Amino acid sequence: MPPLNTDTPAKSRVDHVHPLCWWAGMVEPVFQVLLHGQGLGRCPVALSGARGIEIVEVIQPRNPNYLIIYLNAQGAPAQRFTIKVGRVEVPYELRAREELGRSNWDASDVVYLLMPDRFAQGQTPAQLKAGHQGMKEDSWDRSVPLARHGGDIAGMEQHLGYLADLGVTAVWHTPVLENDMERESYHGYAITNYYRVDPRMGTNDDYRRFVQAAHEKGLKVIKDLVFNHCGSGNFLYQDMPDADWFSNDGQYLQSAFRTGAVGDVHASRHDRRLTVEGWFVPTMPDLNQRNRLVRDYLEQASIWWVEYAGVDGIRQDTYPYCHPEAMRHWNERMGREHPGFNIVGETWVNNSVGVSYWQKDSPVAAPFNSLLPTVMDFPLMSLLNAVVDEETDEWGSGYARLYELLSQDLVYADPLHLLTFLDNHDTDRFQKTPRQASNTTRYKHALTLLLTLRGIPQLYYGDEIGMAANKGRGDGALRGDFPGGWADDPANAFIPEGRTLLQAWYFRFTRHLLHWRKGSKAAAYGRMVHFSVRGGVYVYARVLGEEVVTVIANGTGRAQVLDLAPYREVLPRATATNVLTHRTITLADTMRLRPREIRVLDFRHVL
Repeated sequence: MPPLNTDTPAKSRVDHVHPLCWWAGMVEPVFQVLLHGQGLGRCPVALSGARGIEIVEVIQPRNPNYLIIYLNAQGAPAQRFTIKVGRVEVPYELRAREELGRSNWDASDVVYLLMPDRFAQGQTPAQLKAGHQGMKEDSWDRSVPLARHGGDIAGMEQHLGYLADLGVTAVWHTPVLENDMERESYHGYAITNYYRVDPRMGTNDDYRRFVQAAHEKGLKVIKDLVFNHCGSGNFLYQDMPDADWFSNDGQYLQSAFRTGAVGDVHASRHDRRLTVEGWFVPTMPDLNQRNRLVRDYLEQASIWWVEYAGVDGIRQDTYPYCHPEAMRHWNERMGREHPGFNIVGETWVNNSVGVSYWQKDSPVAAPFNSLLPTVMDFPLMSLLNAVVDEETDEWGSGYARLYELLSQDLVYADPLHLLTFLDNHDTDRFQKTPRQASNTTRYKHALTLLLTLRGIPQLYYGDEIGMAANKGRGDGALRGDFPGGWADDPANAFIPEGRTLLQAWYFRFTRHLLHWRKGSKAAAYGRMVHFSVRGGVYVYARVLGEEVVTVIANGTGRAQVLDLAPYREVLPRATATNVLTHRTITLADTMRLRPREIRVLDFRHVL
C-alpha cells in the first residue's frame, strides 16, 4: 500500500479531504466525503473516471468552505477517480480491502494500557525536532509534569518485545491522533485531526507499521478514540460547517459530570442535558452526534483506522457523555462491518447498575440497548484498591465487601465483557506511595484477584514494576515516564539488569501470573463460583468443564486453619498446584494459611 498523502497539494486549493480514502466491498456501500477549503461549498460537483460509483447526495452547509458528498460504491471495484468541484479536481481512491491480521479480543486477553508520550522515545532528536516544527506546542520538557515528554510510536514499537515477554496479549494506547493545541495536550484527548497521527509521535504509516509489528509479536492493538469532544484547534470547530455540529450551537456549556443521569429513571431533563451536551472544558468542544453528518463523520473515522491500520479493537473515551442513540448506531455499524469487533466504553459510573446500563443487552436498560460489547468496571476497581488494606470480617469489611459486589453480577448481560483494572491514567495508581509499593502483599492479592476474577483484566504501564503516584500531585504525576524509555535515563526497567530489587520482584511475579493465565481457559472463560466469607477467608473458583481454578484468600492479619469441608465442590482432586509458589500441595480436611496469604490452586495437572 503506498503511503497516504495527508498534506494538500497547493494547486488543489483544498485544505482537508476526509476520509483520506475509502474501501471497495464495504457492507455499507454509501460513504461520506467531507471537503474543506475556501469557497468549495458553492461549486457544482461531478465525478470523473469513476466506475460504478455514483453521487447520491450533495450537502452544502451554511459555511461556504465545506462541501459534503455521499457516494454509493455498491459493487464498484477498487479504483482511482476524481471528484470535480467546480474547477478544482480532487483525486480520490477506493482501495481494495486487505487482510491485516486483525483478531478479536476477549476475556482470554490481558490488556496493557500505556500513554505514548510517557512510555518511551524511539525517534532521534532530529526526527523529534522535525515533528514538533509548526505545532503550537513545539517542544518537550520531561521536567514539567503537564508538558510533552517526547514519547512516540517508535518508542512503543521498540518495546513490543518487552510486552510480549511480560505476558500481556493486547496493547491499549491513549490517543495518538493530532492534538495541535496550545498546551497540555500530551494525553491525546483533544483531537484536532481525526485522520492524522500527531507528527510529534510519527506518521500514519508509522502507526500502521506499529500495529503490524504488534501482530507479529502476538499482541493485539486497541485504539483509543474520542467521539464526545474534540480539541478547540480542530478545523471543524475553528471553521464550523454549521453551528449544530457542536452541542449548544458551539457555545461553551459546562458539563455537570453526572454520568448516572442518562440511565437514571428519576433524572431531570436539566441534568441529562448537562451530561450529554455539556463540555468538559472550554478547549474541548462537545460534538453533537445527533447531527447525522457528525455521526457519519465520526463513524467513518473509526472504520477507517480499522481498515487502514488493522487495529483489533477500540476504547471509546467518555462514553456516557455522548448521545446514546447515535452511539448505538455506531456500535451496530461497527458490528456489521467487522463482525465480533470488540469495543470498550469508558463507563465511569460508581455502581454496578449504572455500569450495566451501558452494556449490550443489559437487563436493567430495556427498552434501550446500547449494543456496546464491553464496559469498564469502575466499582470493582475502587473495591480492589480498598479491600487489600482492610481487615476482613464476615459482613462489611475487606473481602466481605468484594463478595457482596460480585453477588450483584446478575445485573450484567455478560460479566466476561467487563474491563477490570486496578488503576488507569485518570486514577491514583494502585500503589499510591512508595511506602505502599514496598508492601508487596498488597499487590500479590490485588493482581491475583484481577487475573482470576471474571472479566478482561487491564494493567496500567508501570504496575509491573511497582510505580507509585497519586492525584495529590496532579494528573501529570499519574502519567510518569517509564524508567528506561529515554536515552538519558539512569535506570532501565525494560531490562532485567536495570531493575531494582523491588522492581524485579514486581516484574517476576506479574510475568509468572500472566504466563500462567495464558494457559488457563478456566481463568478466562470459566463460570464463577464463590462462597460467603468465613472467618475472614474468601474462597472462589473459576470452573470450565473439568478444569477448575480455586482461589483461597486470607483477608486477615492472623494465621488461619481453614476447614475445607464447605468448599469440596471446587476442590475436585486431592492434589493441586499452588500457582503462586510453583509447588504441589495435597489437600486434607483443613488448610493452614499464613496471615494475609493467598493461594491459587490449579487442578489441571501437578507440577
